[in-house]
Amino acid sequence: MLAPKSKADLAFTMHILSWLATSGTAAIVEFPGVLYRGGAEQKIRQYLIDNNYVDAVIQLPPDLFFGTTIATCVIVLKKSKRDNSTLFIDACAEFVRSGNKNKLTDANQQKVLDAFTARTDVEHFARLVENGDIAANGYNIAVSSYVEQEDTREAVDIRALNADIARIVARQAELRTQIDAIVADLEGEHT
Repeated sequence: MLAPKSKADLAFTMHILSWLATSGTAAIVEFPGVLYRGGAEQKIRQYLIDNNYVDAVIQLPPDLFFGTTIATCVIVLKKSKRDNSTLFIDACAEFVRSGNKNKLTDANQQKVLDAFTARTDVEHFARLVENGDIAANGYNIAVSSYVEQEDTREAVDIRALNADIARIVARQAELRTQIDAIVADLEGEHT
């Protein structure tokens, strides 16, 4: 169910929670701002975390839904959890481009489901966080606050880079000396 994009997002979540059976599970698609904004939304997140209702937060890729290109998230609520932790899953990279929209393939969906079911840490993808740690972080439940992005930058060997720079500077000095000699020769011929 896609909630409206407004300050009522988490209030809508509370409404769903009030109708949720004790053994039920609710998955609510939200816009990411509800995960970290202050004010009333922070108070609602505090209530949800302190009462152990948030089972998981799944960050989805951008451009999945018609009518919006921004990334969305899924908040999974349960009234009867087995632990006092919240699972964070970063599925931002789990998509293929299909036409003018992104799409979650069966394999993408299975990867998210496997992480959700296992409730264990998966480097750069999923992290299980104690609710006390979430409280200490101001009840911020943005996935990026808990799941570290993989650093895909190229590793640079600074010693090799400095050696290359030293060779370039030496070659430049050598060439400058040769050019100066040629210029001196040319000036000598014209005098």
